Amino acid sequence: MRHSKKTPLTSNFQRNSKIHTVTPLLISEVFLLLEHRRQQNDQKDEIEDMSEVFVKTMKYASRFSRYKNRETIRAVRNIFGARELHKFEVAQLGNLCPDSAEEAKALIPSLENKVEDDDLEGVLKELQAKKSFQ
Repeated sequence: MRHSKKTPLTSNFQRNSKIHTVTPLLISEVFLLLEHRRQQNDQKDEIEDMSEVFVKTMKYASRFSRYKNRETIRAVRNIFGARELHKFEVAQLGNLCPDSAEEAKALIPSLENKVEDDDLEGVLKELQAKKSFQ
């Protein structure tokens, strides 16, 4: 019987019931939501200053956003559609865009016994293609 390494992240991931009921967002999705909110604010008759936290969060999301439009984000989500990955794993793969299956499994330990390296390499190549053709 093989014992898997447990890190604080993976043990919390397995115990936390709330994580199974929410859908984690890609950073690109967060950026689109914040951009929409900013545009709504700009259209108001009354100028409302955006909070410092909002501005910093938007800058962060803009900087680390891997996919620039809704169609690409939808295509990225569809890459994972037929695979049995947890929503958390999908978001992490989409946000981190690891270069190899080895790197992906080091960053996301829950993938270790879940996905074959060849299949994961294929997914990562598809992600890289989506990132490249925007």
